Amino acid sequence: MNRILVGLDDSPRAEGVLRAATDLARATGARLVLVHVVGVQQAIPVDAYSMAPVDLAEMLQQEARKYLDAVAARMPAGLVEQSVVHVGTPWQGICGEADGHHADMIVIGSHGYSGLDRVLGTTAAKVVNHAKQSVLVVRGHPEMAPGAA
Repeated sequence: MNRILVGLDDSPRAEGVLRAATDLARATGARLVLVHVVGVQQAIPVDAYSMAPVDLAEMLQQEARKYLDAVAARMPAGLVEQSVVHVGTPWQGICGEADGHHADMIVIGSHGYSGLDRVLGTTAAKVVNHAKQSVLVVRGHPEMAPGAA
C-alpha cells in the first residue's frame, strides 16, 4: 500500500479517523493524503449572511486549509504526503480526490445520525458505495454520538 486518503471534517470523531489512518500507514509504509471537502454546511457562520457567495466559499476554504495545516503539523515527519481542500459534495469530493491521488485506500469516519441522513444516506455510505478503493469506516465511541449524555 502506497497512499491512503483520509477524509477529515473537523468533527470530534476526526481524531479517531486520523489515529486509525496513521496506524494503518505506519503498518503498511503508506503515506497519507489529508482531504477536507468544503460544501454548504448546516452551521454557517453568522458573518456568512452578509457575504457574497464567492466570499463565503473562500472563507470556508481558508478555514478548512487552517484546519488541515494544523493537523499535518502534528503528524510525524514524512507521513503526510499532501493535504487538499476540495469544494463540493463531500462523498463526491472524497471519491474524486482518492482517484486523482491514486489512493490505495480511503479512511473516513462514520457520521450521519439525523433523520435526513437515514433517508438520503450518509457521506460514509455513499463513499463506500461509490469508491473504487477499499474504504475503512472508523466508528466513533458511543459516548461521542449525538445526544449521548
